Amino acid sequence: MMGNLKPLEIVLIIAVILLLFGAKKLPDMARSLGKSARILKSEAKAMKKDDEPAATTDTVADQAAQQPAAARTIQAAPGDVTSSRPVNEAKPTTQS
Repeated sequence: MMGNLKPLEIVLIIAVILLLFGAKKLPDMARSLGKSARILKSEAKAMKKDDEPAATTDTVADQAAQQPAAARTIQAAPGDVTSSRPVNEAKPTTQS
């Protein structure tokens, strides 16, 4: 469907978007979309890293005993420390 658009139709779509959002808001919207994409990418990498099997269970237990559990943080973008936030581990709840 997108391949069937002619140049005039694309120009009209861009003009409508400019009229709706204004030229001042578009760069901010694009910037926030880029940050969201970076966050999604970093979280996907973290999830893949968490799914990798450990070398041995003994080394994991030794490392856990040596290091206290630290809260993980999500970095929004390189150098953007104002938007990093701690990750709360989900704990299963039991229902009676």
